[in-house]
Amino acid sequence: MRALQIAATGMSAQQTRVEVISNNLANMSTTGYNARRAEFADLHYQQATRPGTVSAADGTVIPAGIQLGLGVRPSAVSINLQQGSLSQTGGDLDVAIDGDGYLEVTLPSGLSGYTRDGGLKRSADGLIVTSDGYPVVPGVTIPEDARSISISADGEIYAYFSDRVEPEMLGQFTLAGFTNEKGLEAIGSNLFLETAASGAAQVDTPGQEGLGTLRQGYLEESSVDAVREITELIKAQRGYELNAKVITAADQMLGATTQVR
Repeated sequence: MRALQIAATGMSAQQTRVEVISNNLANMSTTGYNARRAEFADLHYQQATRPGTVSAADGTVIPAGIQLGLGVRPSAVSINLQQGSLSQTGGDLDVAIDGDGYLEVTLPSGLSGYTRDGGLKRSADGLIVTSDGYPVVPGVTIPEDARSISISADGEIYAYFSDRVEPEMLGQFTLAGFTNEKGLEAIGSNLFLETAASGAAQVDTPGQEGLGTLRQGYLEESSVDAVREITELIKAQRGYELNAKVITAADQMLGATTQVR
């Protein structure tokens, strides 16, 4: 009985859906996190009678045919690219990206990583790094005697000193854009890697070529909608229960078949 296997694929699909929802809810407070959504596609069909087949009886064309579906499969877990709301923190090194784009960081492997988490820090050497200690490109070092730091909308970084009137420009942040942001590979710690699906990074100054601008003293909150996720969780749970009932019904039907005398 194919219903057993079909319902099993349905239960597996709803389990995947619940796992994606649980990850979204777990990251409700993660800076710059974008909610994910599980997407599904139907499996192959068994063509018992193909549509358009000529009937052997009278030569007429069968209009619909008999196509028996074999279940469902996960097709993708896509990212919702909706920007989260900006929360004011007042931190000198807290930077939110207002619009499209990613900050580029240098990973220990030498590869470039990309993030929208602008909760930057200052290392022991004065280098501007992420919370995990990865240097932000381009590498900018803050002098020890700097009184405060200012970051403009276009990424220019200025240091103010107690014994000077004019600030000193230390460097300028750049942003990276991608043709297909959904093709980026998530590796955890709010970081992404470039892939063949995302296309090559297009690096430019903030505010140029469709890239967003920077807002100092703000952080981008998670874009997870808790009410929507709970609603999706209930729907996934109901879908799982219904598929489980199909398995129970199929089992009872098989039991009735074996008892036929």
